[in-house]
Amino acid sequence: MQRHQLDNGGSESYFTTEYVIKIIGVPKHTRSGYIITVSPRLEAPLIATTLNIIGKQEEIMQILKQTGPFLVLMAIIVLTVGCEPHTTETAEITETGELRGKNVAFLVGEGFHDGETLFPMAYLINHGANVTVIGAETGEFTAYNSDVTVLVPLSVDDVVPGNFDALVIPGGGSPDNLRQHDNVVSFVRDFYEMNRPMAAICHGPQVLITAGVVGGRTLTGFQGIEDEITGAGASFEDVEVMVDGNLITSRLPQDLPAFSRQIAEALMN
Repeated sequence: MQRHQLDNGGSESYFTTEYVIKIIGVPKHTRSGYIITVSPRLEAPLIATTLNIIGKQEEIMQILKQTGPFLVLMAIIVLTVGCEPHTTETAEITETGELRGKNVAFLVGEGFHDGETLFPMAYLINHGANVTVIGAETGEFTAYNSDVTVLVPLSVDDVVPGNFDALVIPGGGSPDNLRQHDNVVSFVRDFYEMNRPMAAICHGPQVLITAGVVGGRTLTGFQGIEDEITGAGASFEDVEVMVDGNLITSRLPQDLPAFSRQIAEALMN
């Protein structure tokens, strides 16, 4: 495991690749950077998510030194549509435990969207949920919009849908890659049959479409897949978050705060 030690007033803290993250860098297509960390033993919540670090490296390090490595104060999302900069929104995240005991699977593959993966993941973990990253196969995969990589330690063949209280499908190029795999499609279809929360953002609904579970439902998603959604027998609404039964869908990175809160609410109900 690669660890980069950060001076924190005598205590140890690390940027680590042990769990889901190998990071730090400036994405190729956006003027943003990312700092995510977990404790060396994976016992602490993820810290932060998307932080604008252009010219602010010293400021961010001072924040980490003052607050300690495992306290999440704020997530600052540098929002993008495709590869183009959009707007900036902040969402306060406090370390609470209302989701303790809830197990959430994130379905991730090559070409995932970094923010659409890491923001809801950090939000849920910092509210007490246990997160497991799964995919069509195990390995280390790279975001399409940055140099961020995610370690997928388990394939869908290693787990059963009943292990999880919710399933999250981030967007980017990952959903189209994932739905080419029969084991993923079967897993998603079986999970749907349990009527537990399934959340998909941006291109994420593509996996639901291939699994054949959207007919007669109302979804939202990236505008470019609207025809695919309606062609599968679903209705499309251009809203930040759409809840139809156990399906939760959102459009773009700017919807991430509402998307993440809705997942948490569904887990508590």
